[in-house]
Amino acid sequence: MYWTVHLTGGPRRVNHAAVLNDNKIFTFGGYCSGEDYVKRRPMDVYVLNTDTLRWSPVPVARKGCPQYSQTPYQRYGHSAVVHEGKIYIWGGRNDRFVCNQLFCFNCDTRQWSCPKVCGQIPEARDGHSACVYQGNMYIFGGYIDEETQFTQDVYVLDLTTFHWSFIETWGEPPSYRDFHTANIINGRMFVWGGRGDESALYHSGSEVYCPDLVYLDLKHFKWVRPNTTGSIPVGRRSHSAFVYQDCLYIFGGYNGLVEEHYNDIYRYCTQAQEWSQVRPHGPQPTKRRRQSCIVNGDTLIMFGGSSPLSALDKESQAQMLLSRPYLSPVNNTARPNDPMFGESNLIDNDDLHILDFAPTLRTLALVAVIKYNLSTKYLPRQLLHEVRAMSTANSVRSSSKTG
Repeated sequence: MYWTVHLTGGPRRVNHAAVLNDNKIFTFGGYCSGEDYVKRRPMDVYVLNTDTLRWSPVPVARKGCPQYSQTPYQRYGHSAVVHEGKIYIWGGRNDRFVCNQLFCFNCDTRQWSCPKVCGQIPEARDGHSACVYQGNMYIFGGYIDEETQFTQDVYVLDLTTFHWSFIETWGEPPSYRDFHTANIINGRMFVWGGRGDESALYHSGSEVYCPDLVYLDLKHFKWVRPNTTGSIPVGRRSHSAFVYQDCLYIFGGYNGLVEEHYNDIYRYCTQAQEWSQVRPHGPQPTKRRRQSCIVNGDTLIMFGGSSPLSALDKESQAQMLLSRPYLSPVNNTARPNDPMFGESNLIDNDDLHILDFAPTLRTLALVAVIKYNLSTKYLPRQLLHEVRAMSTANSVRSSSKTG
């Protein structure tokens, strides 16, 4: 494995939600320090072309046009899944509202709609997880603001009929939690990490970070706790989890008990039931949480999130201190489960990193050309385009309005 690309200038977003469709990454919402999340405004959407590595904004509907009422408001802690060319956004909150309405984004037309749902609709929440399996969207956990409590329930939405159902599971479920991850491998939904509380249901301020791995057998709806071995990662929240070749990977995150951010990678082999730490070659991303990680073929694309100012070198720290709008201020009025609660000196990242699981000699040669600033005078046009894509920073505009 090799970290091959590091670009800046992308969307500066934290606690956003992103998916891959047709070699393009769509990222939805999230927050950036200094912006207003009390006032309702349409959610912003950015698209990454994974060939050119260029970001572009999707135009935002103006107030009064038909699309405006169909567009979700800007939020964080929501989920996004893709199914048959459509992306479904559910849950999340801004600083005043929590949502349980379903929104659908058509990747071809780039238009929003609000499917009419029925059945046992889950309560509004944020910090939950969402996965798609066999045409159904499964959500687990999260924090229900109206009841001020964590959850450990499972709901399923049929993405054809849009009927919600509460799932009666058996076996010992994962503990109550939010900002965990859930990934599906061979009909099993693996849940790992997240933040819980010693009181279980309610937020008492005594946080718990469970390192146990639990999966839900989606055929029998039974929770199973595999007997894992190896180098088990420390519990954390707001990390990323992704699947490659039937293995589960964990990247980054934050543990509030030790006040530590991470940029490590762990792999769980589902066949051997064994954890191991992975140490890729190349320059590592800074320690962070609340980023997005998307697998595209044999590469992982990671972007955004927030990092402690102390993780940067002194020159970078000085530059960031001159850009105070991007530093998360202390927010003593926020509720305990708010992303901004009790934080100071966090930088919201605008960077993008690519991890190549199986780098070719061609890719490594291009990395060397960039690293050592070698002449590109005699490179074929295609390779020259690739070098430029891998080394040229983005310059993303804000989402423009459309009528």
